[in-house]
Amino acid sequence: MLKDFFSISVNSMKKRKLRSWLTLLGIFIGIAAVVSLISLGEGLRTAITGQFATLSADTLIVQNAETGFGPPGSTAIKKLTSHDLKLIENVRGAVEVILRNLRIGKIEYNKILSFNYVASMPENKKKLDFIYQNLNVELESGKFLENADYGKVLLGNDIANNPEFDKKIRTGSRLNIQGKDFEVIGILKKASSFQVNIAILMLDKDMNNIFNIKDEIDFIVIRAESKDKVTKLAEDIANVLRKDRKEKKGEEDFTIQTPLQALQAVNTILNIINIIVIGIAAISLLIGAIGIANTMYTSVLERTKEIGVMKAIGAKNSDILKIFAIESGILGLIGGILGILVGILTGKIIEYIAINQLQTNLLRIATPWYLIVGCLLFAFIIGSVSGFLPARQASKIKPADTLRYE
Repeated sequence: MLKDFFSISVNSMKKRKLRSWLTLLGIFIGIAAVVSLISLGEGLRTAITGQFATLSADTLIVQNAETGFGPPGSTAIKKLTSHDLKLIENVRGAVEVILRNLRIGKIEYNKILSFNYVASMPENKKKLDFIYQNLNVELESGKFLENADYGKVLLGNDIANNPEFDKKIRTGSRLNIQGKDFEVIGILKKASSFQVNIAILMLDKDMNNIFNIKDEIDFIVIRAESKDKVTKLAEDIANVLRKDRKEKKGEEDFTIQTPLQALQAVNTILNIINIIVIGIAAISLLIGAIGIANTMYTSVLERTKEIGVMKAIGAKNSDILKIFAIESGILGLIGGILGILVGILTGKIIEYIAINQLQTNLLRIATPWYLIVGCLLFAFIIGSVSGFLPARQASKIKPADTLRYE
């Protein structure tokens, strides 16, 4: 019996092809928007999680409060100094305390100018090894910077393959950075962190010289005794810095952040974006639902005589209700399937543009199975619900009333 209901519903839609396709548009657009944008959002979440995965769970970062967007510490009104570094080194539980600087430098290669991030590396071997371990990097060619490799740099993969230079940078190549020549000692493999991929790494002394850095620190990396003591260490460091700066709690001009805190903040932002996306798509789905209801009401009027005939030969009210509910549900389901396909295709196109034109791996789509199943169920349900009232109206038509329709 159910098979017959589906057959009747499908045949009805085939007779009204144009109207059916127009009805699908609202559902189709809404689902496509949800799938493409949420897939990109999930892909972005995965990529950003990869960025934070490069930092160990037992590591925290101290920097002064920022006044704008830019590299860490670059927009801080008051810079961290060696005085702050010594205070933190004396805090119990701080196993490693490493100063880092990050600036944007003028790079010249093959007589072509570019501007890229330049990051400092410690000259202490133990601290240097910790940074490499923390960044989770591997070599593509050459070797890692060592604590006495002055006048040499280590390049992120995107820098070495930057098409702006019209010539691939290789190990042994020479770059002019801020007016001084440096030898490329090694090139890193593509890392999960885009920050590593677009950075030029050099020793502290070289960086201080070319950028004329005196007693300034952009941020301080600290390793705790264990990941279980990170929160306690962060509180102790905050107390020491507040006391030294004579600041009250909540009025600090510095921030202390662990990777987990940063990841939670990013996830919160991405969740808000997803809610906004779903809200926008819901408007389209509402329009689609109204379209399905309108189509089904029209269908009921057009098929009044057909309904009367079915009732005259024994069809029950519940049978008529099922036929129209199934038809509206199929409309929603087809719209959902098409929306999912177009949404994935749209996401793939954006991913392709991001990778090949924008040179970024951040916009890769991730389409979890629950998103697809959820969209299909939602499309079917919204279609069925939209067609319920018209279907109920159709089920209540009396056979005798159909004699008035020609």
